[in-house]
Amino acid sequence: MALWVKICGLRSAADVAAAVAAGADAVGFVFAPSVRRVTPAQARAACAALPAGVLRLAVMRHPEPAEWQAVASGFAPDWLQTDWQDYAGLASAADVGRLPVYRDDAPPSEGVALPSPMLFEGRDSGSGRPADWARAAELAARTRLVLAGGLDADTVAEAVRRVRPWGVDVSSGVEAAPGVKDPGRIRAFIAAARAAAVE
Repeated sequence: MALWVKICGLRSAADVAAAVAAGADAVGFVFAPSVRRVTPAQARAACAALPAGVLRLAVMRHPEPAEWQAVASGFAPDWLQTDWQDYAGLASAADVGRLPVYRDDAPPSEGVALPSPMLFEGRDSGSGRPADWARAAELAARTRLVLAGGLDADTVAEAVRRVRPWGVDVSSGVEAAPGVKDPGRIRAFIAAARAAAVE
């Protein structure tokens, strides 16, 4: 199976088109404090021409139920990506796919059943700081792990070789400036990631 790739922090239809043209499997929209933050209406408009089969993810962090409900009704994502402990307070999120987030500073406990898929990243989302690849590799051997944090076209191949993740997720690593996606960097990232996955 081909490596699953998500391009995150998109803000416009042009961003979405660039991700889709490069072969992304999923597009992510940030609804947490960030330079990449969008409204549900902006995310919905950006996805107006999204082809079938490309997943739309809402990326949140510790959302209140009302915040999630506004995103769910205004954007209607396919999946919700948020910290793993957040889902317990979001009963209305039961009908969407989940991509629970775990971080270096609070990895899953040893012996605990892991969600599938799950995302593992560095301490701060969107910071460009890499995750602990050795720990990520241990987790990737047990579940469908999506690796994030500090990835770009120059680092993703080595990350894929060392971690062997099910998928990869990138935001700042494909930007020309904070919040400004670069189509060329998106293409280079996906090409490098997929090439390494079949080595």
